[in-house]
Amino acid sequence: MTAALDTIARQVRDQAITLPDLFGRFDFDRAPERWAPDPEATTELGRVRGIDRDAYLDDADLVARIREYTMLGDRTGDAYAALMPTMGFQRTVAMLVEACDKGVEAVEDAPPELVALIREMEARPDWVDMELVEEGAAYERNATANLAPFLIRGAFIATFLNKYSALPMALTGTLSHATAARRVKETATFFATTALPGALDRFGPGFKAAAMVRLMHSMVRVNVLSRPGMWDADTYGVPIPQLDQMPAGLIPIYFLSQDVLKSGRKSFNRLERGRVELARYRCFLLGLPEDLLADTPEEIVRIWRTRSATLRYEYDDPVCGGLLRATMEAELSNDPSPAGRVKRRLERSVSRVFFVKAFLNGDAERADSVGVPVGRRDHLIYGATMLALAGRMAAYRVASRLPVLRHLADRRLVSRINRQLAGYGRAEFQSDAAHYRPATA
Repeated sequence: MTAALDTIARQVRDQAITLPDLFGRFDFDRAPERWAPDPEATTELGRVRGIDRDAYLDDADLVARIREYTMLGDRTGDAYAALMPTMGFQRTVAMLVEACDKGVEAVEDAPPELVALIREMEARPDWVDMELVEEGAAYERNATANLAPFLIRGAFIATFLNKYSALPMALTGTLSHATAARRVKETATFFATTALPGALDRFGPGFKAAAMVRLMHSMVRVNVLSRPGMWDADTYGVPIPQLDQMPAGLIPIYFLSQDVLKSGRKSFNRLERGRVELARYRCFLLGLPEDLLADTPEEIVRIWRTRSATLRYEYDDPVCGGLLRATMEAELSNDPSPAGRVKRRLERSVSRVFFVKAFLNGDAERADSVGVPVGRRDHLIYGATMLALAGRMAAYRVASRLPVLRHLADRRLVSRINRQLAGYGRAEFQSDAAHYRPATA
């Protein structure tokens, strides 16, 4: 065992020591059913045409690290969330909000677990270049303001295709339309907020949003592991392992890395590096291990695909289909104006077609079978909308290169993002066990 792997293994097993009420029943030496490194297993990567899965199983060290990360939660966040039974749900959230807004020193009787969580997030790693992070955020504001509102639903439901990673969302009540809409809006709010100027500074809104998302995920782990019969550890391992948060945080960078490699390059240019640095630091604040946050196109693709090559795949309609349908049918906007109604109609079609193209390889028959049918009208709306958005985004890109217009264009993008955030409403980033429901899988 290498030194790095030995360190990861100790972190995983220490969960049972530091939080025995939650993790004491886990056998960390026994892989859960979701872990599927055997060549004949059906995995997420096996469903992707044109990729040799065996090539990713040959890297024994990375496969072993992925195996360990499959069983790793958020030790610092989980320790704080585990105080809920004694502190109460509302107080646990309120103390974190105050620590983000005023500093943990300002929180009266701040528990050591809260101090540890905030200090961990404040400890900016040596590799972070905040100038690059701001450059990446400035670039991302164009897509965030113009494209993201039409794609966020389609990207969100991509995580629901596999019961081995989707079950926690089903347990938290996301099978209902109202909860599904809230989760999509919270996801959109997080990514939009972190693209604002200075958002990831210590007292920026993005830092606070990351802390709240981190607590929300830890709340899910604490809640499902505390209720008898709610979680099957032998099948699913640790709820929402850090490994399953990597795709949500790095999906744009994974697609970017693929494009860079297809072009024949093996490194990012300055603009691309900014986008990568933004995504990596955002993921660091969410608690992802730095070992998973690669900084080259080849490593990003390799880690992503190795995870997919070892994650067992099974589509379970009560869980996966229920989440997909609830999310696709949820109302994300209540704007009663004619423009609001038109935008809702466009968004539904665009998100559906994007989902099928990006995550189902354009397979319309499979889209029908999972409850996301796409018709000819949807494709026409998608084509026209994407053409219009491409023109608008191109205009902003041109403006960003002109000294006279650069700052005006950026202020306009920031204004658009702030209007989006107002439309999404206040994101609570909370997970209340009172709403949890068992899910059949």
